[in-house]
Amino acid sequence: MAANGKVSLVPVAILINGKFWDASAYKADPIPMALEPGTVYEAERTGNSLGLFTVGSALHSNAANAPVPWLGTGAWHPTGTEPATKEQKAEGAPVGIEDTDAPPRLTRDPNRLKAAPPASSTSPSTGSAPPATPPASDKPKSSNSDEPPRLTKGTSPPASEAPSGSSTSGQGTAAPASPSGTSDSKPSESRPEAAKPSDAKADSGAKIPTSDSGASEANRPRLRRGKPAELFADEDVPGYSKPGVKPAAAAGTTVAPAAAPGDVQLIPAVSDATTQQMRPFTFDWIQGEEGDRHKQMLELAKQELRSYVEARAKSTTSAKAGHAQPAKHGAPPEPIFGTERMVAYDLWRSNQPVLILSAEAHMPAPPAGAAHSEYDSELTYSILLVAYPDIYNNMHKLYAGVTDKFHLDIRPRFELIDAVDADGDGVGELLFRETSDQGTGWAIYRVTADRLWKMYDSLKPE
Repeated sequence: MAANGKVSLVPVAILINGKFWDASAYKADPIPMALEPGTVYEAERTGNSLGLFTVGSALHSNAANAPVPWLGTGAWHPTGTEPATKEQKAEGAPVGIEDTDAPPRLTRDPNRLKAAPPASSTSPSTGSAPPATPPASDKPKSSNSDEPPRLTKGTSPPASEAPSGSSTSGQGTAAPASPSGTSDSKPSESRPEAAKPSDAKADSGAKIPTSDSGASEANRPRLRRGKPAELFADEDVPGYSKPGVKPAAAAGTTVAPAAAPGDVQLIPAVSDATTQQMRPFTFDWIQGEEGDRHKQMLELAKQELRSYVEARAKSTTSAKAGHAQPAKHGAPPEPIFGTERMVAYDLWRSNQPVLILSAEAHMPAPPAGAAHSEYDSELTYSILLVAYPDIYNNMHKLYAGVTDKFHLDIRPRFELIDAVDADGDGVGELLFRETSDQGTGWAIYRVTADRLWKMYDSLKPE
């Protein structure tokens, strides 16, 4: 995680059937399984959740022997800023169907009604049958009262008594009768099909009820244009620089981008199919206890550094001269520590602190007038010390590693990332970034009562 807010993810390890595998190569066809789009990682710091990282895309370096061959980009949501998710609820009945014992209700088809001409209050319905009997006033007078009335060719019922929709010629024409007995010549009334399409469309839209079958609201898929996961421009890709897209230093299981090395935070992140309650690995000190433990760890680190320097000096001197050197008297030189950091974790959740001290140190310059020195005062040494206080209040050493840039093939340099539950058993492990003569990799160690037990090493796969 860089200071500018850019976040990326470097795959470290994946646990399958109780065995760790390289997450950057496991099932890479071509994208590794750990970087499949949509995979959610929970970033943790000392067991406390910092946020969620959702993988959007995977980037691959074309450079040979790249320290980070794969890199994941995506969306980062700190804790408390996750978008609200709506739960999908099943409806009891489709939209438009009442959940009662009433019989089903039939609705009109809007497409069919739009095709039919709109009904007018002034227009009679066409094609209606003539009345069965004419009005009483129009009955012809006849001597035979039983003879049915007859209409002659030239006669017609009066307009005032003519029923709506009757024809004047008796042949089914659609011309309605006017009050004066003559047909009306207005096209808007005599010919409904001559009405304007816009009027018919407006009238049909106002009068036709909307179908409540729910076909447009439920039980059908909807295509929506969603916001894609965050992608980086070429110049903003974390861990890479232009041209050639070559990766820089990256991080562990974790969220790791690139800016200046001092601005980058390496945070472990875990993606687990099972859900379990998170418990922090922080250790709460008693007032005044941390300072005493710090002094004990520094004294133990100084002893380890002196032993390492003396062993290197002895081997170098013995190689140059074929005889033993005389013993030297006096106090050993005091190492000078530069950057150093001590953290305490409650990995076993037993209120037993595990202390990890990492430091950079060098030996003091030889006194004035000295012909030579048995050690190189300009050489920087890297120290990693892991210990815990025993029942006698003494520091019980679990691991002590001292190395320099010329001896990375014998002992690699470890940089502590954080404590993380890598296998999901509730016990914390230590995640390190490892640097050796083979390159840069990642290592996971479990802390036992006697030593550090290696669980995974990307540079030395078993």
